[in-house]
Parts: sequence; C-alpha cells; structure tokens
Amino acid sequence: GHRIRRLSVQATKEAAKRRRRRTFIYLWVLIALLILLVAATYTWFNLSPTPNVNDMAMYINSETGIKIALIYDAPEEDWGQHINFTDIVSEEYPLKPITWSESRKSFVTLHYGIDGRSTGNLLALTDQRNRNDANGFYVVGRFFAKTDATCNISLAEAVSVADGTQGAGTFVMGVPIWEADRLLHKNGGMGAENAIRIGLRFTPIDETTGEPDGDPVFFIYEPNCSGHQSGTIEYYKTPSIDGADLLIDENHLILQDCTTWTESYPVERDVTVKSYGAFIKNHRLYTLETGKKVRIEIYIWLEGQDMDCINSINDAKLLANIQFDIDYEGHSGIDDIPD
Repeated sequence: GHRIRRLSVQATKEAAKRRRRRTFIYLWVLIALLILLVAATYTWFNLSPTPNVNDMAMYINSETGIKIALIYDAPEEDWGQHINFTDIVSEEYPLKPITWSESRKSFVTLHYGIDGRSTGNLLALTDQRNRNDANGFYVVGRFFAKTDATCNISLAEAVSVADGTQGAGTFVMGVPIWEADRLLHKNGGMGAENAIRIGLRFTPIDETTGEPDGDPVFFIYEPNCSGHQSGTIEYYKTPSIDGADLLIDENHLILQDCTTWTESYPVERDVTVKSYGAFIKNHRLYTLETGKKVRIEIYIWLEGQDMDCINSINDAKLLANIQFDIDYEGHSGIDDIPD
C-alpha cells in the first residue's frame, strides 16, 4: 500500500511538473505571438544594404519669381532658381525605414533588442541626433526662399520634354540602368521609388536674424503612390502608427501617380521614354509675401509603413526633381488648385 501511495505521489509531482512546463511553454509562445503581432502592425523590414543619398540625385528648382539660396542672408548674387540637393547634405548618408508620427510631430522607428527582434516599442528620432549622419535614419536639407511679389507656392506638375526622353516639374523615378548582356535597361529604383517619401516644412523667418517668425507648416509628398513592387497600380493608404488612416491629414498629403519609363524603339543605351505621373490632388503649399523670407526644409526617408518597404530594396538608385510653381492670384492659406 505504501509503495502504491509513493508511486501515486511521485506521479502527481511529475504531472504537476509537466503542467508547469506546458504553462511556461504556452506563456512563452503567447509572448512571442504578442511580439509578432506588435511587429505585424508595421509593414517595414530591415533593409540591408540600405540605400544612400549618393544613390539619389535630387534637384530643386523654382519658377522665375521665387529666388532660393543656401543661407538666409546670402548676397544677392547667390540667390537663384536652382539647388543641387547634394550641395546641402553629404552624399554618404543612409536611408532607413522610419515613419512620421503626426501626434508626436516627429519621426519614429521600431526599437530592436540585442537579439535583433522587435521589442514592440517605438524609438523617437530627432533632427539633432538621427539625421544626416552615417548611422542616421533620414536626411534633411535646408534652404531659403524670397520673392519680390506676393505669390502662392505649389509643386509644379511633371511634364515630358524632348519627345519624352527627358522631364521637368516634380517627380521621383527609378533610374534606368543599362545591362549590356541583355541589351536592355533594368529599374535601378528596385522598388524604393514606391516607398520613398519627401517632407516639406515651411517656416517663416525674421529676415535679419534668420530665426523662426511664425508657425511652420509640414507636408508629406508621396510620389508613385499608385505603383507597387507587385505590379498592381492601385492606391493604398499608408496607415499611421497613431491609429489614423493616413500619415498626415489629407490637406497636407500630396499624392502623385506613377512616373515610369519604357524602352525606346529601337532600344538605345542612353535613351528611355518616360511617362510622368499627375498629382491626384494638388495643394498650394505656402503663401510667400513680398519682401519676406521662408526657411524650407526637405526631408527624405523610406516610409516603413508603406507596403513596398521590403527587403528587395537594395542599392536603389533614384532620380528626383522638386520644382516649385507659383501664381499671383492673391490667395492665402492652403487651397486646392483648380483643374
């Protein structure tokens, strides 16, 4: 009888141990699933190697009537209509997946633990600590604008020139790269042209000190919004980590259809035919008054919430052109530009 009781007690202890092990395993699996669920609310992935700014040629142009310069108190001869973005920032800065948080008014990224897994927490980024650096996440370029007559500034529509082999206006596209063995071009953008975002912040300044003299206004420009690496041509909203449907409200979101290229006929190494996307909804960006100056900051990042921010974006080569258009109709504020 004692032996049976001892075996029964031992069996009970073993069963209790197994239950504890099962409970531990269930808890571990639940925690792992929770981490996966948190990470799954974001569409970004680690990009390795990450694209660099030297793989993105960006040009900033303005229509006659607006003058731009690298510093607010530049001598008159240094104010013009053209700036090369690489004159503002180093060419070696990487672009990593981040996202804009409208509620925080800042960029954030996922925080990863020492084991390489997402902790489910967000890491706040700042212009002082996380941009324009070899270990940074995004880049910012700053310049200034002025005008001799009050005007409304908007982004210029992209247009084809030179029989479609060149373009002007505002656009972002993957660079056609010639492959000699195939006698064809490949898309150097590698899909990054679909995940890239460009932010535009306008801040009025004191003309004598260069210090802010009013509230800034921030816009997010999404080029190629209807293009995807899957080949579909449908626009999908990019959700905000703040729980909203969009990264920023519609009045400050600028959407543009795809800019694409095709081979010329017959195929030529240095020629491709471009098709430039139209703005889905145009917006005036800023009203610049006579004699006033505004600081313009251009942010470039890979949008981690975009469905096309995936691992296949390696060594992407992009061409971007930002061109400001103006009108003198005397409107103020942000208005839709009529068709």
